[in-house]
Amino acid sequence: MRCNQEQLEKIYIQSLDNSIISYLSEKKGIDNRISMDIYYKSQLCIQIHNGENGVQYLDYKYLVEDLLENEKNLFM
Repeated sequence: MRCNQEQLEKIYIQSLDNSIISYLSEKKGIDNRISMDIYYKSQLCIQIHNGENGVQYLDYKYLVEDLLENEKNLFM
């Protein structure tokens, strides 16, 4: 079975989501379920899943730092 570009992109985004959630959990010392909830409510998640400005190709650690800096309201 061959994967097309769209399938590969979907797999890549799922992997990126997992990396962001795990790193956010580690960085903040919170449970993965809480990190998942925060991430999926974020504008960052929307941008990644919409492919806005190629943000999905940035390093997951950078993206977590961006999330922490620019979406502080999610951590209250």
